[in-house]
Amino acid sequence: MDTAFLAAGKAPALDTGDTAWLLAATALVLLMTPGLALFYGGMVRTKSVLNMLMMSFVSIALVTVVWLAVGYSLAFGDDSAGGLIGGLQHAGMAGLGPADLHGTVPTVLFATFQLTFAIITAALVSGAVADRAKFGAWLVFVPVWALLVYVPVTHWVWGPGGWILAHLGALDFAGGLPVEITSGASGLALCLVLGPRLGFKKDAMRPHNLPMVMLGAGLLWFGWFGFNAGSALGANGLAAAAFLNTLAAGCTGLLGWLLVEQKRDGHPTTLGAASGAVAGLVAITPSCGTVSLLGALVVGLAAGVVCSYAVSWKFKLNYDDSLDVVGVHLVGGIIGTLLIGFFAVRGMTGGSEGLLYGGGLAQLGKQLVAVAAVAAYAFAVTYGIGRLIDRAMGFRASEEQEHTGLDLTVHAETAYDHGVLGHGAPVAHSLPAATQKVTSQA
Repeated sequence: MDTAFLAAGKAPALDTGDTAWLLAATALVLLMTPGLALFYGGMVRTKSVLNMLMMSFVSIALVTVVWLAVGYSLAFGDDSAGGLIGGLQHAGMAGLGPADLHGTVPTVLFATFQLTFAIITAALVSGAVADRAKFGAWLVFVPVWALLVYVPVTHWVWGPGGWILAHLGALDFAGGLPVEITSGASGLALCLVLGPRLGFKKDAMRPHNLPMVMLGAGLLWFGWFGFNAGSALGANGLAAAAFLNTLAAGCTGLLGWLLVEQKRDGHPTTLGAASGAVAGLVAITPSCGTVSLLGALVVGLAAGVVCSYAVSWKFKLNYDDSLDVVGVHLVGGIIGTLLIGFFAVRGMTGGSEGLLYGGGLAQLGKQLVAVAAVAAYAFAVTYGIGRLIDRAMGFRASEEQEHTGLDLTVHAETAYDHGVLGHGAPVAHSLPAATQKVTSQA
C-alpha cells in the first residue's frame, strides 16, 4: 500500500504515467546485464571472452526462474521472521494479478523491476572469478546464491518489516547494500575460494578489447538511469532528481579516476575513464534519492578517487579479483552508503538529515551498522556456498582449461577466427575435432 494514499484516506489507484516510466526503467535495468557482459568481456583476455559473456547472460535465465518461483515472495512478501525474511504467500507469483497494485503501479511490474536488480547483482559477482571458474559450477552457484544471499538482504533493506529499513532506519534508495556491497563482498569470498589465476602478478593480463569495454560502460551508464530514477517508482520530481544525481556522479567519478591516473601514472586511460564512471555510478546508487546535487558531485568524486587506488589492493593483499569487483563495487558501495550519513537532506529524504546538514551522527551510525552487517553476511554465506560447491564438484577449472582458455575448452567456440593482435595461427587448428568438422562443412 502507498502511505501517501492512505494518509489522504484514499485507496491507491493505477497511474499510467508511473506505470509507463517503470516499464521503461525495467527494460533499462535489464539492458545493464548485456552491457555488463560487454564491459567484462572486453576486460578479459581473448581466450575467455565468450565464457565471460555467457556467465552474465546465463544469470538472466537462472535468476529469473528462482525469482519467479520463490525469490520475490521471500524478498517482498510479508515479514515472517523478525525482519529477516518474507513469507511464501506469493511463491510462483501466486495472488499477483494484473489488477493488483504496489503503490500506483501493477505489482507484477514492480516484481519484474526488482527481478532485473537481482539478475545484474549475480552477474556482477562473475567478474571477480573471471578466467578460472567452471561454468557448470557457476550454474549451480547462481541460484543458490540468489536465494541465500541476495533475497534475504533485499528483504532487510526494502521488504515490508525488513530490519534495516523498519528497525534500524538506514537509507538505501536504489541498491548500495543489496546490489553493490553484496556483490563486492561475495566476489571477495569467491576470490579466496578459487585462488588466483595462473600467472597472477607475473603475467600481463590486460584488457583485450578496450572499445568493447567503453561500449559496455556506456550501456551500463544508460541503464543506470532506469536503475536509480526508476527506484522512485513513479514519474515524479524524486525520479528527476535521482536521474540528475546519477548523471552528475558518473561524471565526477570519471574525472576523479582520470586525475589520479594522470598524477600517479602520467597518462589518463580509456579503461580508467570507464572504470571511474562506473565507480561514480556505484556510489550514487544508494544515495541518489537522499542527497542534493552538490552531495552527488562529492559522492562521485570520492568514489572515482578512492576506487582508483582500491583496485590495486589485490596485489598487496594477494587476492585475485580479476575485474575489480571488490575495488569498484564493494568500496564504491561502501562510500556511497556511508556518505548518506554526511550529505542526506530533508528535501530528498522527507525527514532524515546528514551530519553536514545538522542531523548529527545518528544517520551515519545507522549507515555504518547496515554496511557492516550486509558485507559480513554476504561474505560469510558466499564463502560457505563456494566451499561446498568446490568440494562437491570443483569450482575451479583445470590448469589445462585455464591455460588454453575457457572459450575453447568449455564452449568449443572462439570470439575471433584468426587470433588478436597478430598472435597465433587460425583458431580452427585448436578446436576439437567435431567442431573443426562442422566448421569445414560450413
